[in-house]
Amino acid sequence: MASHLANIFGTEQDRVNCSFYYKIGACRHGDRCSRKHIKPPFSQTILLPNVYHNPAHDPVCKLSDKELQEGFDAVYEDLYCELAKFGHLLELHVCDNVGDHLIGNVYARFDLETEAQAAVDNLNTRWYAGRPLYAELSPVTDFREACCRQNENGECNRGGFCNFMHLRLASKDLVSSLKAGQRLERRIHPPAADTGAGGWEPSKRRGRSASPARGGDKYIDSPDHYRPAR
Repeated sequence: MASHLANIFGTEQDRVNCSFYYKIGACRHGDRCSRKHIKPPFSQTILLPNVYHNPAHDPVCKLSDKELQEGFDAVYEDLYCELAKFGHLLELHVCDNVGDHLIGNVYARFDLETEAQAAVDNLNTRWYAGRPLYAELSPVTDFREACCRQNENGECNRGGFCNFMHLRLASKDLVSSLKAGQRLERRIHPPAADTGAGGWEPSKRRGRSASPARGGDKYIDSPDHYRPAR
């Protein structure tokens, strides 16, 4: 009996625990779900909910596809470089869904659970575009299972309201350069024990202009800011 329960834990056959929560780290029913959402005490994966707002979802958006991609690449680069401070970043995924439980969600998977915990502890005192960040450990371990396969084939008829992840993809060249840069940086400067110090100014660090089109200076850290109650 115990082995059977262990085998079906978090699957669609599990009548106690929510399969959607364990598969994608979020559930459209939220706290009203009839099944349990047990937050993991440790994990390699973290979730930053409702961070990225795609301008393309705004009905008055007049940006071209190229401008939209450039803007997203800037945000992805900023997120990647900041998260890589906490350890070896294996994966970074940004949801392009529009459902309340997935909109703008950012998932990052680290090599070590201690790295993920350090990121959560630090980011829960940080701000993005004038709004506080809320970071938590996520149960997601396999993003292949979390992503909508029909969307990857251009066949999902639910669009952004799908209950599986529809990912917003950064440019391949950018992703390759970020991964290569992380490997080089870790060889030259191994991660320090304390990664929580200092402000978040990735645009200036990389010598970019603080242009809104490039997403520059969107991250705001100030000792005068206090996080409101969630």
